[in-house]
Amino acid sequence: MLPTWLLYATAVLFIVLAGTALFFFTLTRGALILRTVAGKADSAAAHVYPIYSNMRLIRLVDWQPIIAAILLFQYDRLVSAITSGLRQTDLRGKKVLITSCAFGNVIPRVVQASTDAGASRVLVADIILNELQHARTKLPAFAGRVDYIEENATAMTLADGSVDANVIFFLLHELPHELKGEALREACRVLAPGGKLYLAEFHRPEPWVLRALSWTYFKVFEPLGLALWDTHDPVRQLQAMEGFSCERRTVFFGNFQVIVATRKGPR
Repeated sequence: MLPTWLLYATAVLFIVLAGTALFFFTLTRGALILRTVAGKADSAAAHVYPIYSNMRLIRLVDWQPIIAAILLFQYDRLVSAITSGLRQTDLRGKKVLITSCAFGNVIPRVVQASTDAGASRVLVADIILNELQHARTKLPAFAGRVDYIEENATAMTLADGSVDANVIFFLLHELPHELKGEALREACRVLAPGGKLYLAEFHRPEPWVLRALSWTYFKVFEPLGLALWDTHDPVRQLQAMEGFSCERRTVFFGNFQVIVATRKGPR
C-alpha cells in the first residue's frame, strides 16, 4: 500500500495539472468554440485566443517559466537559433520585422541581436493592440529604435522588400489553415532580396510516444497546428514560392523546428 503522503501528493498533482489544462482549454480552443456558436467568428482577429488579447490574461500567462514549460524547456534553444542567425548577418542600416508578438523574452532578445548586427530600426507588428503595448514594456532600453505597428500578418501594409529580416515565432499553428499560406506569402513579400525569414514552429516528432502525446495535445488544445505536420508544412509552402531557398533545423527529437528562408538575389 502506498504511503498516505504519496497518495495526497499524487492527488494534489492531478488537481493542479487538471486545473491548468482546463484553464488553458477555456482560454484557447474553448473560447474559439464559444465565438463560433455566438456568431462572432467573422472578424480578422476572431482566431486570436483571449490570453493574447486580454491585458490581464497576457500579464498573468506571460511568465518565462510557464512559457518555457509549454515548449518543453526548448524555448531558449529555439530563440538562440534565431538570434545567432541575426548576429551573423550584416544588418547595418537595415530594418528587421517581428511579425506577431510572442510571450517570453524572444522579443527583447531578437531586438538586441538585431541592433548588435547594426539594424537601424526594428518593427514589431501585431493585430492586437494590447500585445504591442505589452511588448513595449519589455523594451525600455530600446526606446527610439523600435516601432510598434498594428498589422494583420496575413494582409500587411508594409511595402514590398522593405525589411531585411523577418522573425515569426510560433504563429502559424494558431492560424486557420487558409491563413497559414497568406501569412507566409506576406512574410516573404516584405523581404528585400537577400533577406531572411526566421520561423520557429512545432514539427512532427520522431519517436512514436512523443508523436502520440503531441497529437493528443493538438487535438485537445490547438487542432489547427496538426496541419504543420503534413498538408501545411511551412518548408513545402515556402519552397513553392519562386525565389526562396530554405533550411530547416529540428530540435528535441523533431518536436520543434527553426526554418530560415532566404530570398534570392543581391542584398
